[in-house]
Amino acid sequence: MEASLNTYQDEQPPLQAENFYRKHEKNSKLSGVKKDIEKLYEAVPQLVKVFKIKEKIGEGTFSSVYLATAQQQAGCEEKMALKHLIPTSHPLRIAAELQCLTIAGGQDNVMGVRYCFRKNDHVVIVMPYLEHESFLDILNSLSFEEVREYMFNLFKALRRIHHFGIVHRDVKPSNFLYNRQLKEYALVDFGLAQGTPDTKIELLRVVQSESQQESCSQNKPHLTLGNRVSVNGTASRQIAQQSASKTSVKWCCSQMQNKQGKGKEGSVHHSVQRSVFGERNFNIHSSTYQESPTIKLIKQSKVMDVASRKLATKKKIISTKAVNNGVAKKATNSCPAILTCDCYATDRVCSVCLSRRQQVAPRAGTPGFRAPEVLTKCPTQTTAIDMWSAGIIFLSLLSGRYPFYKASDDLTALAQIMTIRGSRETIQAAKTFGKSVLCTKEVPAQDLRTLCERLRGTNSSCAKSTSDMHTNSLYEPALAIETDKKVEFASQPLGEKIQHLKNNCHEGDNGLEIKITEKATDLKGWDRVPDEAYDLLDKLLDLNPATRITAKEALLHHFFKDIRQ
Repeated sequence: MEASLNTYQDEQPPLQAENFYRKHEKNSKLSGVKKDIEKLYEAVPQLVKVFKIKEKIGEGTFSSVYLATAQQQAGCEEKMALKHLIPTSHPLRIAAELQCLTIAGGQDNVMGVRYCFRKNDHVVIVMPYLEHESFLDILNSLSFEEVREYMFNLFKALRRIHHFGIVHRDVKPSNFLYNRQLKEYALVDFGLAQGTPDTKIELLRVVQSESQQESCSQNKPHLTLGNRVSVNGTASRQIAQQSASKTSVKWCCSQMQNKQGKGKEGSVHHSVQRSVFGERNFNIHSSTYQESPTIKLIKQSKVMDVASRKLATKKKIISTKAVNNGVAKKATNSCPAILTCDCYATDRVCSVCLSRRQQVAPRAGTPGFRAPEVLTKCPTQTTAIDMWSAGIIFLSLLSGRYPFYKASDDLTALAQIMTIRGSRETIQAAKTFGKSVLCTKEVPAQDLRTLCERLRGTNSSCAKSTSDMHTNSLYEPALAIETDKKVEFASQPLGEKIQHLKNNCHEGDNGLEIKITEKATDLKGWDRVPDEAYDLLDKLLDLNPATRITAKEALLHHFFKDIRQ
């Protein structure tokens, strides 16, 4: 009894300490949010007269979102979402986001905007508030029909913005708000949006040309908006004129820095694009590439055969020795053979490739949702990247797994895609948009239906024998590890899925028998997923962006036949 009492007394302090720290952490978070709200009121004092900020409901790299109420003339309160952009955001980017919201927003599940407040460097965009559920919380409780409606409404939003030439670049569940009870949807956050060549959003053209001139980003012009602007076409044009007026100055500054940064070898290093994880860049005539006689020689040497590469390597060694002896130093600067890459088709990156300027290509987006052309730094990226992201969302919905892909770098992300779509198919598709990808192991493509049904645990998953369950256990897809600069594809057993299967099965005298615990109607339609669903998924996850299905085509797909009618 005494020993038990001592044990109990010994265990009490840690439990009390844990509860104390939890309570302290919660209080510190609340006090932190309260301080942020007070700071926002101080930064933009106009908000005090109009809104009562309740809480912080979202926080990202470039902004914070608050829930607030506004007193209407009728006497009722209306909920609003206040998006406070970080003071270091570029004025052009802010103006472009506002223009996307005002021109494309407010219809077809695309978020609109009510007002815009500004004080010095602080900008607050006011939007209607849509109460919504967390994607992760409802993922495994959604019926198949709800998933169909969800995807249909997502494609409506994408069709809308793509019609205006807007590439969202960050399509993911947290940016597509969903109110399950009201069946309302809203595509939000155009902070990373870019324009197509024929975009109807004027400022996206300016942003696209400015994105390559970030060397003078510290000299950002300030927006000269009024204290409060009811956002419409006129306001957007005002922002456009005031923001774009500084463009020429910034461009000149960038050009001067580029000229000053070039030495004897600088022109070569700044012009030659750096290879990415073993691929050869076929997009020679990109917008950032400039021809010169020296570069023509380098470009020709990159397509030499193996024997020529070995010869070039020998020349490089000889030339290096000559430099060390103090002989022919001029020759080393002018000889293009020295700059010949000798690491192609090997498992290393040579010093020549490391010294080259990294290829310039849009890369914005969330890891796990980036399309293959983004991961391989294809300079030409279209609205097809949004459709790939929509396909990843659909894959999560069909498989019940979120996030489906999770990678720390682009190389691993591409390897993960290969585990589902196949390495040979990925390499072949990369050639279509000017990239040559080297893979150290061939991985076959997986059947999408089989994959999703295994992960969700539907249909005949329980009908395996106990031995089959142990020898052919289910695996989490798309896990890749990098060892010694080589990509290996590893599998992670789904312990919880196997346990779920065991809970619904029991062993009888004649082996494993299925214990039916729920009727077919309780499966919410997941036992009757049509082939059209996986056909649409296959078209969304098309590795070739040129043939990937568009939002307009997706809405006409046979999968949505019942919804259209």
